[in-house]
Amino acid sequence: MGPETSAISYPMRTRSDTAIINAIELTLIPGIGIHTQNRIWKTVGDITDLFAMGNKWIKSLEIKYDAYRAIQARSCRAAAEEIFEWCRRQKCRIIIPRTPEYPHLLEEIYDPPLVLYARGRLRHPDAPRIAVVGSRQPTVYGLQAAHGIAQDLGGRGICIVSGLARGIDAAAHRGCMQGGGNTIAVLGCGIDVDYPPEHHQLKKQILGTGLVLSEYPPGTQPLPRNFPIRNRIISGLSLGAVIVEASEKSGSLITARLAMEQNREVFAVPGNITSQASYGPNFLIKQGAKLVQSYRDVIDELPGTLQKKIYSSDGTETNRSLKPSPINEKEKELLMFLKLDEATHFDKLYHKGGMNIADLSERLLNLELEGWIRRLPGNLYIRIGGIQANE
Repeated sequence: MGPETSAISYPMRTRSDTAIINAIELTLIPGIGIHTQNRIWKTVGDITDLFAMGNKWIKSLEIKYDAYRAIQARSCRAAAEEIFEWCRRQKCRIIIPRTPEYPHLLEEIYDPPLVLYARGRLRHPDAPRIAVVGSRQPTVYGLQAAHGIAQDLGGRGICIVSGLARGIDAAAHRGCMQGGGNTIAVLGCGIDVDYPPEHHQLKKQILGTGLVLSEYPPGTQPLPRNFPIRNRIISGLSLGAVIVEASEKSGSLITARLAMEQNREVFAVPGNITSQASYGPNFLIKQGAKLVQSYRDVIDELPGTLQKKIYSSDGTETNRSLKPSPINEKEKELLMFLKLDEATHFDKLYHKGGMNIADLSERLLNLELEGWIRRLPGNLYIRIGGIQANE
């Protein structure tokens, strides 16, 4: 991330800067995992005190020998300074517990991250948050459900939290933004790493109105072990987690388990019993998760004052804008050929619709721009939401 730190002269640090650098240093020490970090943080209070402690007191924290030696030698200090300076240059905020920007819900969980790297800002930082997660290989039904629920919740002031992964996560982020809401993406890699690479543009869109978070230092690659660990942040930030599609061994079931352990609500969108993608949510429903058919099923489980606020605002201009714009008769006829749960190829619409390619392309584009349909990869089209063509 830069030249050797020992050759760099850093400016005078404020007390806040020093606290952040100390926290970063602690997270970099080999042999000190999340649970040990939290035990130290809760015991010592100010991490600065840890590095000023005598040998006897450090040993009393039951730290592994190698980690104890690293603390004594301050062997990770240079790297912590370098990360701090990189973040300052790149306008990446570093958030630590017991500071105003640290999410209070997250601070309540058993193992909150000691350091959060953050880019972007929420327009409404105090908005209630709901996680929407699911399969990386979803069905069209799953994509529609995630997009639609996130859009409806986002349009009613709920911030959607997800993991920027392929499939359901991406659909949830996009749906929330299309509804005019704020969304938070929690990464399983460094905040400067684009993963998956095809979501580079989506990440930029999120940064426009939302927030991207990671507990991993800049440059950290997306190792498989990182993602189950980051899932506790997705659920910990939220009042509840909606599982849309998940196979038997899906990471989304880990998120659901973590949500239960954190005393969060667990919601599940039911699916076809013959589909492997439906195993997770159907299993959760059998275990007592709230079955979700629409955004109302989520809002009904939120605190009473929050419910009243959301329902009382239904019908405002903001929420009316979620309904697609009027369309002409020709476009209504074309819409009749499209389904909610099955994508239709352009060629099939061409043969059914009785119009030339130019007219068909123009009408499909108009329907997409007006919010009636969505274009999928492979020149496929699908209806959005439970909209009747005769409206």
